[in-house]
Amino acid sequence: MLDAAVATFARRGYRAASMDEIAIAAGVSKPLVYLYLNSKDALFSACIRREADALKAAVWGAVEPGATADRQLWTGLLAFFEHTAAHPEGWAVLYSQARTVGEPFAEEVSAMRAEIVEFVRVLIAAAAEDADCDPALADREVAALAHALVGAAESLAGWGAAFSGRENAATMMNFAWAGLGNLMHGHRWESSAR
Repeated sequence: MLDAAVATFARRGYRAASMDEIAIAAGVSKPLVYLYLNSKDALFSACIRREADALKAAVWGAVEPGATADRQLWTGLLAFFEHTAAHPEGWAVLYSQARTVGEPFAEEVSAMRAEIVEFVRVLIAAAAEDADCDPALADREVAALAHALVGAAESLAGWGAAFSGRENAATMMNFAWAGLGNLMHGHRWESSAR
């Protein structure tokens, strides 16, 4: 049922998708859908939770504890992009549908995103510490970098759907690691116009 619901919500959108359509796609009766999930809202929430849990499990499971910072970032990004490429309907539900439908769905996706941002923040902070980074790379800046990296990856996953997960992850590494690498070595961008 959830597979049929995710596919229908991704293709038609939350508002246009009907429980009849989902039941037919799942090969069950509409009353059976309502028996397991009381409403369209409950079904959509179940879809969001399942897709969010799968995405987080893919990323968390790929990052190798104790590996170098760039290896951890690479494996996390690769898992993210390979997962979103392999599950485009699930990504559409999380990234496009749930965010635009409003509450309580947007809050569910926001909570998932906050977990991913925190995971990335911890990785960046550890990388900075391992590199004996300039203490000027304060907690606020590390948090901002984590938000920026996650936002850029989300955007690229939506835009770069025609490319492989590996290609998107490599693009993101080239974008992020070059900048993070410079920061780690104290090379900061400064405006020439003061």
